[in-house]
Amino acid sequence: MAATAIIELQDICMRFGPNLIHQNLNLRVEQGEILSLVGGSGSGKTTVLRQMLGLQRPTSGSVRVFGQDIARASSQQMQALRQRWGMLFQQGALFSSLSAFENVALPLRELRTLPQDLIRDTVLLKLAMVDLGPQDALKMPADLSGGMVKRVALARALALEPELLFLDEPTAGLDPEMSDTFVRLIRALHRALKLTVVMVTHDLDTLLALSSTIAVLADKRVIISAAPAEVIAFEHPFIKEYFHGARGQRALAALHT
Repeated sequence: MAATAIIELQDICMRFGPNLIHQNLNLRVEQGEILSLVGGSGSGKTTVLRQMLGLQRPTSGSVRVFGQDIARASSQQMQALRQRWGMLFQQGALFSSLSAFENVALPLRELRTLPQDLIRDTVLLKLAMVDLGPQDALKMPADLSGGMVKRVALARALALEPELLFLDEPTAGLDPEMSDTFVRLIRALHRALKLTVVMVTHDLDTLLALSSTIAVLADKRVIISAAPAEVIAFEHPFIKEYFHGARGQRALAALHT
């Protein structure tokens, strides 16, 4: 039986004025996988992510999420889709004037249908899922460490119990030990909540530790989307430089120790 495509990009062409960013780009994200987008500077990783989120429309081609053509979705349909996914931004993007509790509560309050006691219990549960206790709930973002900011932001991304989670550089700015801890947390949540995950990362250790599939952007398209071992063996100048250079070799060696 064929796997279910949660996201499908077909024949994407993207232009910014005279500049052609993508041409004939195709990509499928299957249910339950952790797919990572990698590519060189200017390859359009963020553009693809924004298209999946419905924040940017391609010049041509189609983007489907949960079977819905984003370009044809009404505002009500887009709102329903947004409740089925969560987004962890690179720097957390917490509201500095809101406590950790209120940051996580925000998506729940926006529904305008939930009683306060249910919001309270849900927020504390989500914070507990990312290893933060009630004592952390009233802290302001300025009082949180970098790792705690990421955890609060992750709790907020999971507030509406999404099926799909987007991660933009999830371990950026974290020291190696905290990065490893955060990777283990994401892996555990992916397994426990049966999430489908789309991740953009430059960190090779994070990439190799988490990805079930790696999609490589080069030559204005996805040149390969496959399991990490297959991608690493694929013959292409970018892949050779990225995975077989000194940094890539260190990451691969660490993965097998």
